[in-house]
Amino acid sequence: METADNLVDAPVIIARERIALAGGAALLMAGIILVIAVLPAEYGVDPLGIGARLGLTALNDTAKSIEQFQASASAGAGRDQPTIVAKDRGFKQETVDFKVAAGSFIEYKYRLDKGEALLFNWKASSAVNYDFHAEPDGAPRGFAKSYENGNAISQAGGTFTAPFPGIHGWYWQNPSSQDVTVTLTTAGFYTVSHEFRQGEPVKNKMFK
Repeated sequence: METADNLVDAPVIIARERIALAGGAALLMAGIILVIAVLPAEYGVDPLGIGARLGLTALNDTAKSIEQFQASASAGAGRDQPTIVAKDRGFKQETVDFKVAAGSFIEYKYRLDKGEALLFNWKASSAVNYDFHAEPDGAPRGFAKSYENGNAISQAGGTFTAPFPGIHGWYWQNPSSQDVTVTLTTAGFYTVSHEFRQGEPVKNKMFK
């Protein structure tokens, strides 16, 4: 026979059981979310493979890529040249055409100090062989540091930062049986250019 005390305690027990069940369900749901969403997205851990199918592991890959880029950029900033290098003169720019005879060549170089940048673009009316290189100040005669070269190329462009003081520029060789015109456009803080042709004196151009 139920007593009055038992009748009073029954709702309390039921309420406690419901709270316990709700708490357990909440913990279970939190665990499921942790395994399915949080671990793949935040830590790249995907034990069930569901995170990959939902694209959540890609979030972790992106985060890692950003972290690696930031670390690389920070490390490089300490070793490389300063981000801004002040100059007491304005930058120069020019567009110049060179006619290269069949089987002949031409070299055109700018004097740049260490850390100075050069923007460039060149096009040839027909494919040429080329070499982008530099002659450092104080280097032995005939020494050259090559940066980029290729055969049967008709155009190239980009930016260049001088790793040391010297003259930096291009060698174009015409492998065809007809004349080729090379058009070069540049901008930078160069002060002088040098034009070299086989059997001819060097032509120097000053930029004020």
